[in-house]
Amino acid sequence: MKKPEMKVEPIKNGTVIDHITANKSLHVLKILGLPNEDINVTVAMNVSSGKAGRKDIVKIEKRELDSSELDQIALLAPEATINIIRDYKVVEKDKVRFMKELKSIIRCNNPNCITNANEPIESRFHLIKTSPILLRCHYCERLIDAEEIDKQF
Repeated sequence: MKKPEMKVEPIKNGTVIDHITANKSLHVLKILGLPNEDINVTVAMNVSSGKAGRKDIVKIEKRELDSSELDQIALLAPEATINIIRDYKVVEKDKVRFMKELKSIIRCNNPNCITNANEPIESRFHLIKTSPILLRCHYCERLIDAEEIDKQF
């Protein structure tokens, strides 16, 4: 007897984020301000992946992501791929990319940093390395690793 398959319907227009680090999809939804009543979202968590072992997938109907959203997703899911769907077809496929400088995405964990002193200064970090992620604060030079980044989401 063949095991029944559960199928997820394809989306007509929107974005599919694949290869999200396992169990990070809820953080991705938070970054994107989802779910909301206007947009259908499908989430698959901790599914088998030949490449990563386990992964998450997020499908978002009627929305294409902007570059600042992709920058934030890269911090949580550096191996993620972004698929833009139009009329049920993948029209664009790309991996998230790290920017050399990240602005206003995360905050510095140094309480003495100027960005934490109620000054009108946005946080700025320089990418030191991507695997594992390591950032340096532009102002106080404090290093921020993946574990610290995860705590902010």
